[in-house]
Amino acid sequence: MKNILLFFVVFLAFKGYSQDTLQTVKVEAKRGKIQKSLIKATNTTVLSSKELLKAACCNLAESFETNPTIDVNFSDALTGTKQIKMLGLTSPYLLIAEENIPSVRGASQAYGLSFTPGTWVESIQITKGAGSVVNGYESISGQINTELLKPVKEIPFFLNVYGSTDSRFEVNTHLTQKVDSLWSTSLLVHGNMRVAKNDMNNDGFLDNPLGNQINVMNRWQYSNPNTGWVSFLNARFMNDEKQTGQIDFDPKKDKLTTNYWGSEINTQRFDFSSKLGYVWKDMPYQSIGFQNAYTIHNQNSYFGLRTYDIKQKSFYSNLIFNSIIDNTLNKFATGLNFTSDEYQEFVFGNDLSRKDNSVGAFLEYTYDNTDNFSVILGGRADYHNRLGFFVTPRLHARYNPWKDAVLRFSAGRGKRSANIFAENQHLFGSSRTFNILDNSGKIYGLNPEIAWNYGFGFLQKFEWLGMKSDASLDFYRTDFQNQAVVDLFQTNQVNFYNLKGKSYANSLQVEFNTEIIKHLNFRSAYKFYDIKTDYNSGSFQRPLQAKHRFFTNLEFETHIKDKGQQWKFDYTLNWFGQQQLPNTNNQLPDFSPTFIVMNSQVTRTFSSVFEMYLGVENLGNYKQNRAIVGYENPFGTNFDTSAIYAPVFGQMFYAGLRFKVK
Repeated sequence: MKNILLFFVVFLAFKGYSQDTLQTVKVEAKRGKIQKSLIKATNTTVLSSKELLKAACCNLAESFETNPTIDVNFSDALTGTKQIKMLGLTSPYLLIAEENIPSVRGASQAYGLSFTPGTWVESIQITKGAGSVVNGYESISGQINTELLKPVKEIPFFLNVYGSTDSRFEVNTHLTQKVDSLWSTSLLVHGNMRVAKNDMNNDGFLDNPLGNQINVMNRWQYSNPNTGWVSFLNARFMNDEKQTGQIDFDPKKDKLTTNYWGSEINTQRFDFSSKLGYVWKDMPYQSIGFQNAYTIHNQNSYFGLRTYDIKQKSFYSNLIFNSIIDNTLNKFATGLNFTSDEYQEFVFGNDLSRKDNSVGAFLEYTYDNTDNFSVILGGRADYHNRLGFFVTPRLHARYNPWKDAVLRFSAGRGKRSANIFAENQHLFGSSRTFNILDNSGKIYGLNPEIAWNYGFGFLQKFEWLGMKSDASLDFYRTDFQNQAVVDLFQTNQVNFYNLKGKSYANSLQVEFNTEIIKHLNFRSAYKFYDIKTDYNSGSFQRPLQAKHRFFTNLEFETHIKDKGQQWKFDYTLNWFGQQQLPNTNNQLPDFSPTFIVMNSQVTRTFSSVFEMYLGVENLGNYKQNRAIVGYENPFGTNFDTSAIYAPVFGQMFYAGLRFKVK
């Protein structure tokens, strides 16, 4: 790895820093719902808000159904929460940010993606591989950054109403006001509820939780082009309540008893963030930005007879300065950041509270010849009260060998402390005994996770039968130097321990997209995962991860008529190969069967301000056989709701409407 980094440093030395004239490149293209750049050094895919309208997209976790970059998996048989993976690794190995401020981390890892409503999202940037050092050191397999709606650009009023056959109902309302020539504000309100009990597989347990959520954000934007100052202020409050378990469970009578098995997960969250930026009027390439965020996340929950409470208070601050070296071919970003996390965590009554603090400095250099080559060399140095002092190197490079083609390479190191209980709450819905087999480390007795990620991607855009098309090939590998191993291969146990052998994740994705005929778009992707870890009992494929996956999506839109009338059709198919299953004491086989999940949606636009949509998820009505192990005796030794590889709920139909005032 060091030799690879050295190669690119030497290459830059001979590339010619003496160039001091900027070549002009004019790019004209229709902005698509999914954007893939030929000139960015990072392997980044941008999903626009229009792409998110192709599915129900009730929250951020459900925003990736129609795109193959992210895998959407099933978390457990209780909470209805969907889990995302990139390059075969779960979301804790991603840096998930909201407007470049880390957001889903720590206590919010299990359910945090469901706390951002889909209608609030303007775009999503998905970067494969090690991300930028500007945003931190925790990213290992990639970064997901969500850009929210900007008050200065938004319409005065937006309404979205949604309902489904699994008794889920949602309302989203956006109110935007331009206060004066400098200030604009938006009030974003989201509410959802599920009121009816569903048990489609007749195991006596709810297929989806009862619950409700209220989520309110007030967003202010200041922009003064005359002075170069811009600022954002955000304040948000959310209350989320879930109840799940057996159909006859009544929390007023049965909470923490053996009358019936039940669970409640209640979360309150408050966020405040600010962004202040200044661009030099006579030097538009030079800017300074100051980001701050304060969060209180409070979850109170129980699972059968087990209690889990966690409260996290976090403060994040990041100061960034951007400028050039001699000319705009050579740019740099440098700065300082500080993070403080205070955890009050009680696991089954045991106090595991702690405080984490870190301070770091970063420097990122970018060379771009504006023609066919660019490279980003980044490094940061951090001191953490538990992780110690460490250095994080990152590299991204791109080369355009010929027209409409790009070859990218990236390499980087990531380091993180695994919040083993917050990240594995789906295991609480089981009778497994929790064991930590090491006690030498400073984080639950474990050492920090350290991994190298490196890989390459190739993208070729072309015309096929006269239609715009593209094909791509990505390969990435993650090598863990240390990992907090979650071992589910022991009967009725979950063991946590430091990695004693090898652990790696190989990810290969081949993708082909084309416009078959005008307005009919076709997307397809094949993904191969080779993910293995050395456990105490042997080397196994990572549980609940399909080795082979196939994705295809068809999208058709009719021509927009004079009055804005239009039909939109969307169909998505996901084929899942066999998955290694955890040890369930012979209740389930070692590997899952293959299966297919299909989703579809039809949208009718009546005018530029009103549209309705109708859709179905799990069109083929595929359901996992025996989703809950030991449901006959939930307080027995074989009870387990976490061995989920497929949908629990069958076909789900939904409908909704969108109304705008422009």
